[in-house]
This record gives sequence, structure tokens and C-alpha cells, in this order.
Amino acid sequence: MKRLSLIVLVYLIALHAIAQIIEPINWSFDARQKGRDVELIFQASIDKGWHLYDTHLPEGGPIATQMVFEDSTLFEFVGELEKEPQPVEKFDSIFQLNLRFFSDEATLTQKIRLKNDSPVDIKGYVLFMGCDDEMCLPPNEAEFSFQLNGSKGAQSETVTALSDEEGNPGATSGSASGQTLWLFILISALAGFAAILTPCVFPMIPMTVSFFMRGSENRGKAIRSGFFFGFSIVLIFSVLGALFTFGLFGPNVGSILSTHWIPNLLFFLLFLVFAVSFFGAFEIVLPSSLVNKTDSKAEQGGMVGAFFMALTTVIVSFSCTGPFIGALIIEAVQDGGMRPLIGMFFFGLAFATPFTLLAIFPSALSKLPKSGGWLNSIKVVFAFILLAFGLKFLSNIDQVYGLNFISREIYLAIWIVLFFFLGLYFLGKIKFSHDSELPYIGVGRLLLSAATFTFVIYLFTGLFGAPLKSISALLPPQSAGQSYFQAGTAGPTVPDQLCGPAKYADKLHLPHGLNGYFDYEQGMACAKEQGKPVFLVFKGHACANCKKMENGVWADPRSL
Repeated sequence: MKRLSLIVLVYLIALHAIAQIIEPINWSFDARQKGRDVELIFQASIDKGWHLYDTHLPEGGPIATQMVFEDSTLFEFVGELEKEPQPVEKFDSIFQLNLRFFSDEATLTQKIRLKNDSPVDIKGYVLFMGCDDEMCLPPNEAEFSFQLNGSKGAQSETVTALSDEEGNPGATSGSASGQTLWLFILISALAGFAAILTPCVFPMIPMTVSFFMRGSENRGKAIRSGFFFGFSIVLIFSVLGALFTFGLFGPNVGSILSTHWIPNLLFFLLFLVFAVSFFGAFEIVLPSSLVNKTDSKAEQGGMVGAFFMALTTVIVSFSCTGPFIGALIIEAVQDGGMRPLIGMFFFGLAFATPFTLLAIFPSALSKLPKSGGWLNSIKVVFAFILLAFGLKFLSNIDQVYGLNFISREIYLAIWIVLFFFLGLYFLGKIKFSHDSELPYIGVGRLLLSAATFTFVIYLFTGLFGAPLKSISALLPPQSAGQSYFQAGTAGPTVPDQLCGPAKYADKLHLPHGLNGYFDYEQGMACAKEQGKPVFLVFKGHACANCKKMENGVWADPRSL
């Protein structure tokens, strides 16, 4: 029981440590009220080596810090935003501009006057961006909510900041980003557990656990070696993530991986090769000399032997874990920050946990299912998924370079065919060379086939203009012919009055049949000529969040 408690403690410490490095800029909020006059206080705590940008920056630079209110009609602003201390101005080597920013801490105070005496809840978020001398994190949001009592009396309270046992305000970060990060952590852990079920890894569990019990009359020593073995696996994967996190491959590696055609083509080919291998066409193996060298070191025993046993396990299992690791690192690097390290840490933690637990409780080995055809079935399922997600990299090339050879219809058609074949595979209608005989269809296969065919029908609706919001981040944008606006649905008519042909319209297009300009000066000139407001959009062609916004918000007629 003590050892189980130790495992739980290690997990909690790891989670706490990761939580501390998620965001180097943490916010707390306070409201001081006297009658209708209120001071809204936004306080930022900035980690050493990082800085927070000012609220006013020159064009071409990073995103300035902004306070965005849900409903600013409830009050009126009194005076300018007060800053303590004043931001310093220095030359920023990343943006090649003179920029103002805060270090260590910043207190921003905005005075407002309520328009009536009724209680009011002022909500919104702070949009901000943190950078150090080598890299910048993606823009983040910290939500706030000030519950005020009109003019019933003076009030001063911390509204949304968390507090520790001593009453000190804690850190808050935007819920949207926080949820996304925790979802990424969950996906990383699930990928680690999924890798255990592959034919390269699962049969290694009994052999690896017996290695720690072999020839050892001291079970405590074997357990300690098992713990160090698990720790070594986590360390190896974390080191891999750290190489990308701390910029050893260059500060702009995320942008290059997202947009350049060479890495995207290589990723597609990598996923394609792994998929064909999983189908049983050939086996991917690393050089035997590398495996033999690490395996010979593992025979030394003790902590050194445990480490090299872990290294051998990682190397031997690479032919099955490679797609999981590659997909996680690619997505993590594109999002930036600490995500590559975080993702690989939790992948390794999940991957190592079964080995460690079975080293402590070796009797549980008898309860594990035997290796067999079911492992190859899992491998084939992963092959279909790899083909589907590998298509995303070809789509990135198509969208970034304006090639227009993978339309949304073609993309969906390929997915429909792949997942239709997957459904047939679950029903036993498709068999591969390494599959075992399937005398009957079990309940599990039947339910999986039903879920797969349901997904195929869902994809099919996208061919007729459905936005497919749940997977919109993975799909190419809708063209004018697919837009709900063109289908006669309720909503305002899409404006098409432009002041002339838009520059770059031969390569760049707006989704859902919307019209606009791709040149700032041309767009501003047209807006002035027609006396219309300007809607300025910053978009990355390979940006998943941008696609999600386009398909989730722009596709709704109420957004116009």
C-alpha cells in the first residue's frame, strides 16, 4: 500500500510540476468599489526571464495585451488605463522592433463608472502573449468576472483568482487554453497506453518483468529496479520532447513544420510507410547492432542494467510507437511552448506504468490476455487511422501554397472510403495476411463497426455542405459551392460588393463564399470608399484553430 501511495504521489507531483510551467504569466483580479465608481485591477505575475507586452505596440509586432469585455454598455470608462510599473522599451530580436514590455510583475488598473445602481457582473478576458529572449508562446486568454453591487456600498474583493491556504491570490489562466492543454495531456497519456497494445510492445511485458525478478532473492531490490526502469523510460521520452521544447532545432521549427512543404511531405510519407507496415506488407526494424549493444548493457543488472533495459524497450518498440510519438511531437511543436516536453512526459509515464506496476505485482501477469490475433487487429486499425490523419499533411501543402489539388470533397471522399473499409474490417469482410481466422463477430467488433459506419454517414453529410464542426480543425475550408449560405438557409445575404478585383484572389480564397481582400491597403481603401467597417482576419493556412473558427463561427449566418 505504501508503494501504491508512492506511485500516486509521483503522479501528483508530476501534474503539479507541469501545471507550474504551463504559462509563465499568471493573472489575478481585484475590484475596488465606492458607489458607482469602480477600479478594476488586473495583476500579472511574470516568471523570471519572461516578459509581458504593453497594451500599445507598433504594427508588425506581437499581440498587445488587451482587456476584452463581454458587455461594455454596462459602464463607461473613466480615464486611461493605469500601469504600475511603467513598461520598459527595448529592441526585440525576435520581431526586430523596439517594443515595450513588463518584467517580473505588472498591475493594470482601469477606472469605470457604472450606469445604474443595479448589481452587475462584468465579465471578459485578458488577451496576452508571453515571450522570452528565444521564443514566444501562442496568445493566451485569462478570464475574469467582477461581481459588483451597484452603489449599495464600497466593495473590494478578489473575484476570479484562486487562493491558497494563506489567502494569497493564485494563478489563473484562460479556460479555453487550459482545457486545450489538459486535453492534450489526456491524449498524450492515452497514446502511451494505446502503444502498449501494439504487437511490438505487449509481448515484451512478461519478458521485461521477468528480467527484474530473475535471479533475485531480494524482491525489494527487484521492485526498486522496476521503478528505476519506469523512471528511465519517462526520462528517455522526456529528453526527446525537451529537444523540441528548448529550441535545439531552432526557434521557428513550429512554423516550418506547419507550413513548409518539405516536412509536411515527409510526415505524409512517414505516416504512409508506417500504415503500409501495419497492414503487414513489411516490418520496420532498427539496426540490430544498436539493439544488441543496448541489450548487452542491460545484462549488467542493477540500476545501469535497468536503464539500458528501458532504452532497449524504447528502441525495439519504435516500429509501433513511432507514429504515436511523431504525431504528438508534430502537433505539440506547432502549438509551441512546453507542449513537446509535456506530451512526451505523459506519453512515457503512461507507457511505463504497466511495466512498473507488474514489476511490483508480478502475480498479475497471469491475468493479462495472451498475445494473439487481436494484437494484429489493433495494428490494422491504427493503419487506417494513420492513413486518414496522414492526409492532413498533404492538405497543409495544398492550402499553404494554393495548389488546390485536394478540395474538401476529395478529402472527405478519401476519409469516407478509409473508414468504410475499417467498418468492413471490423465485420471480418476484409482480411490481411497476419489476421487470424474469425469464426464469428463478437459484440465488441459489432459495436465498433456500428460506430465506424455512423461516422461514415456523418462524413457523407459534409459532401452536401454540412460544416462538420466536431472535426472542422482537420478539414480543408468549405468552398463557395459548399456553403450553407449558398443553400438558401436563413440568414443575411453574403455581401459581394467589392471595389474591384482582389489582389492574390487567384491563389487565396475566403471560406463559405465570402468575399474580401487579401491586401491590407486595398481592403482599407475599399472600406473608406464604401463607408463600411473593417473586419480584419489574421489566419494561418495550416492553423487548426483558424479552421475551427471558420467552420464553427463563419458558417453560422448569425455571425454576419
